[in-house]
Amino acid sequence: MNASVIGIGKLGLCFGLTLEKRGYNVVGVDISQEYVDLVNDKTLKSSEPGVEEHLRAAKNFKATTSLEQAVNHSNILFVVVATPSLENGRYDHSQVDTLINNLESLGKQNEEKHFIVCCTTMPGYCDSVKQSLNNLNYTVSYNPEFIAQGTILKNQAYPDMVLIGEGSQKAGDVIQEIYEKHTLNEPRICRMSPTEAEITKISLNCFLTTKIAYANMIGDIVISSGGDPTTVLSAIGEDTRIGPKYLGYGYGYGGPCFPRDNRALAIYAKDLGIDALISIASDHSNEDHLHFQVKQFIENNDKEKEIVFDYVTYKPESTLLVESQQLAFAVEIAKSGFKIKIKEREEVIAHLRSKYGDLFAYERRY
Repeated sequence: MNASVIGIGKLGLCFGLTLEKRGYNVVGVDISQEYVDLVNDKTLKSSEPGVEEHLRAAKNFKATTSLEQAVNHSNILFVVVATPSLENGRYDHSQVDTLINNLESLGKQNEEKHFIVCCTTMPGYCDSVKQSLNNLNYTVSYNPEFIAQGTILKNQAYPDMVLIGEGSQKAGDVIQEIYEKHTLNEPRICRMSPTEAEITKISLNCFLTTKIAYANMIGDIVISSGGDPTTVLSAIGEDTRIGPKYLGYGYGYGGPCFPRDNRALAIYAKDLGIDALISIASDHSNEDHLHFQVKQFIENNDKEKEIVFDYVTYKPESTLLVESQQLAFAVEIAKSGFKIKIKEREEVIAHLRSKYGDLFAYERRY
């Protein structure tokens, strides 16, 4: 019942605390001693709902800056470091690469260790990691989570599906057992090769971007025809082959996952000599939808009236502004002469002020 989590930022910390709550003795690794001290002192402040409460209640969660301590603590190593997007659209694996170099310096392990990559990677990357760690007595598996900012703990406790790209039969069994213990529902367990799982992860998100882009395209058509997009999309969603989820009319997709996963799939497909035309079209449609929304708004609203946004983060529960379509919409109509007030959290307002200055008026939400 020991587990180590390497990388305890927002997602990794949530995962470690979830494991701890289900009875695991967890060691979490971070490179910042200041952050580690806040976690161990249980004084860390987090915008993610439930994290502070889980941390205060935790009795068997310890943070450290020592990778060696984490490796010695458990044969199960969950890796939740950041893999941000590069300018070319591929994922930046440098933090995982650094971790691998550090593991190599610790030498060959006496007992088999399971190195489980939870961050988003380009398909084929985990197989390359396997080549680096194979002689050091590690298996390498891929096990990403499907979570959303603002509901991470809930998503971890009640996943629809658990994706396991197993480095070996034994590694897959170990990962499956962990999820069977810490989830509160009975999710479908999907086991496959690491590369298949890497493709599955980004493909799932790309299906959602396609569905969102499609719904907004239909909505734009309906509005241009003088109708109500909700009426049409609700009827379409009644067909069980389609379903109502992600079929509403509104802002386009944004945030830290959907746009970059969509691009990464197209890039990987291109590497294989395949044009991922649907993913490419979804991005173009997402951009066109924003232009349509801005045009419609400018044509149908009075510039003398103040326009109030209750939030401009990519979703209400998050503090992230990454590729937020709400923010892009607010920026465009503000630049066209509308008076815009944004109600947001203090940290979001501070970021907006630093980037946009007095383009908006602000009101603290909480």
